Amino acid sequence: MTGSAEAPTRDRPVVLQPVGEDNRPAILALELTPERQGFVASNADSLEEAREDDEAIARAVVTAGRVVGFLMYSAPDEDDEAVIYRLMIDRREQGKGLGRAAVAAALEEIAHPGHIRRVSICYEPRNEAARRLYASFGFVEQGLDEDDEMIAMLELRP
Repeated sequence: MTGSAEAPTRDRPVVLQPVGEDNRPAILALELTPERQGFVASNADSLEEAREDDEAIARAVVTAGRVVGFLMYSAPDEDDEAVIYRLMIDRREQGKGLGRAAVAAALEEIAHPGHIRRVSICYEPRNEAARRLYASFGFVEQGLDEDDEMIAMLELRP
């Protein structure tokens, strides 16, 4: 078997890379499936939000040298809670375990400095794929926020 782009992505690591001019066009070209478009803000809106918010950490989700998704979170130094704001995987890359790998990489990155004790995430309650994904990591639903999005919390080990 060769290392072609058609090789199963389960065997290739996912890395999170800082967003910059080199990967911004690829992030903007990512697409959601039509049924998921109402669940996540556009990457253009998210990148603008990251530019305006000093605490936002924007990451390209990359595998085999290709941008396949986008993730954004905050983990303020003065707080013990991180928040994952956005996660999206391109429609052409769905079903390959990349979302799971991206969440795992994000949790590792978030936990690394050592001051974060819990991670929250919110999602549309109708987004069953997100609900299952986050629950598989141990996120526990806390209820709806003021925007009627589900808040889920993960307690990290000390």
